[in-house]
Amino acid sequence: MMDKKIYETGVFPTWCPGCGNFGIWNALKRAYAELELNPKNIFMVFGIGCSGNGVNFFNCYSFHALHGRTLPVATGARLANHELNVIAAGGDGDGYGIGVGHFIHSLRRNLNITYIVHNNQVYGLTTGQTSPTSSRGFKTKSTPTGVIEQPVNPIALAIDCGGTFIARGYSGDMPGLAKIFVEAIKHVGFSLVDVLQPCVTWNKVNTYAWYKDRVYKLEGAGHDFTNKDEAYKKAWEWGEKIPTGIFYKVEQPTYESELPQIAKTPLFKHDISSVNIAEILNEFY
Repeated sequence: MMDKKIYETGVFPTWCPGCGNFGIWNALKRAYAELELNPKNIFMVFGIGCSGNGVNFFNCYSFHALHGRTLPVATGARLANHELNVIAAGGDGDGYGIGVGHFIHSLRRNLNITYIVHNNQVYGLTTGQTSPTSSRGFKTKSTPTGVIEQPVNPIALAIDCGGTFIARGYSGDMPGLAKIFVEAIKHVGFSLVDVLQPCVTWNKVNTYAWYKDRVYKLEGAGHDFTNKDEAYKKAWEWGEKIPTGIFYKVEQPTYESELPQIAKTPLFKHDISSVNIAEILNEFY
């Protein structure tokens, strides 16, 4: 197992003390080390928000994308060089709000990308407004009388849209989360890991104490992650008991595996010296 310090930049995270992002940061470094990934073979794409600050804290190739656009950038990177381990990371507002269209189509395309969602159920960086995963009745400065909409269920949505690896982790269980990250990265296809990530500053409801009384592991509950119907039932289990672990996993051809253009060599290695750009441009006049 490699030393996880090789994935650090030397810049200590600026998240609030106690933020759930620290658990994700450490779990992901641990997963990289267990998989013995060379930093030069990792490409991470970050969204906007507190999770987006992670671009400064991981020693690898990385890109800080626009709000909600992590997956289009990750898709481009994966198609340009499918030899890279492509990891996208963003918040619940980033991925399930403005970026939900990209989320749905990335699932059905099944590119070999791992998508980690830091789900704290608020917009943390902009001081605690309601997010797409906020529970009904949740009071914030943007919903002072309580949320009246139904929250997005990312696990159920991912199953509906054809996801091939769908999991939920909890940042308060760093070893368990690291184990899920390892399996997600090893999976050949699109992997979603929705991480329950307490926001100690703005979310006073979904706290570490709140999760401690509710989360349990599917792994020890006899769950069959190859059974899609059972996975869908578990996806709707929320409240007194909240399951974590792998909900559903299936092997299917990836999007890039069916592209003849990159069957023999990555796109970035193609020789384009003979391409006459002038002829192409003239077609538009």
